[in-house]
Amino acid sequence: MRELERDPSSDTPVCARLAIVGRGRVGTALAAAFERAGHEISGPLGRGADGAGSDAVLLCVSDAEIAGAAGHIAPGPLVGHCSGATGLDVLTPHEAFSLHPLMTVTARGADFAGAGAAIAGTTPRALALASRLARALGMRPAEIAETDRAAYHAAASIASNFLITLEAAAERIGAGVGLGREQLVPLVRATVENWSRLGPERALTGPVARGDDATVARQRDAVAEVAPDLVPLFDELVTATRALAGNPEAQPA
Repeated sequence: MRELERDPSSDTPVCARLAIVGRGRVGTALAAAFERAGHEISGPLGRGADGAGSDAVLLCVSDAEIAGAAGHIAPGPLVGHCSGATGLDVLTPHEAFSLHPLMTVTARGADFAGAGAAIAGTTPRALALASRLARALGMRPAEIAETDRAAYHAAASIASNFLITLEAAAERIGAGVGLGREQLVPLVRATVENWSRLGPERALTGPVARGDDATVARQRDAVAEVAPDLVPLFDELVTATRALAGNPEAQPA
């Protein structure tokens, strides 16, 4: 990814009229955010909308529905999608762009200010528009190549989706000893902040980082007792953590 400088090009459409197609979480959140940013918004519209009268149309639909939704758009406006993993070929024959906020969106919405945004465009004009739309919401746009989309999206999934899976595992194990989510949350927040400030190697703490194999073995026994299905996950995480700590030759738990 390459973070973009501001593009003052005068031939980039101001995009006073933006149509958003898709009434799910992302479409609803983006429509509200763009309205707050001063854009004239149509939507969020249903998937069969043609985008007539708009300068640009942003498709906030599932990956499998992008091509179909793009097929309904009348020629004229630039057409974009919000997928992190999908290329721009599905938007043919439109002049196309993509804008993927690197941010989770729940039913309560999202605050996009300060978030990254992966963008792409089939033309310099389309790319510049994607950059301007991202900056209008306070996001930091970075161009991502078509060939890098899968790796980009995998990194995002690990950082966000898989983190939730990991915390769910911690909740399950902790529940057996009366440890609730509210006790784990401050630890998780501090860990993420340390990772943000220090990087992974310096932020790493705990028995694996210390080379305390005896404690790791006792932890594994406890996991096997309360949640045996999580033992393979525990083992893989121990192995990966040992490698991160620079101690891959430690004895297995």
